[in-house]
Amino acid sequence: MSPDLIYGLAGLAVFGIGFFRALTLAAPLRRVLALKLCAVGASFLLIVAAYRQPPVTADAVPHALVITGIVVMVSAMAVALALIHRIAVLERERSDG
Repeated sequence: MSPDLIYGLAGLAVFGIGFFRALTLAAPLRRVLALKLCAVGASFLLIVAAYRQPPVTADAVPHALVITGIVVMVSAMAVALALIHRIAVLERERSDG
């Protein structure tokens, strides 16, 4: 088995685990973390897809997409965590009175 295949299968496994957990978990924070795992698996697959055998250099476009995806992933995670926190505060205020 080539390293490309091993890394590709590992990326698919990480994505699959995250996707399964995102569909089955009920807690919002855990669901967000599972979706983060999906994003990491997809980034891993893009990096593996950009790899070429030694005489040919790696393709720069998927690497640029991964870097952009990391920035978007961090921003989306921050917004999701802020929304989860705000919903928790509103529910706490409603239950207090």
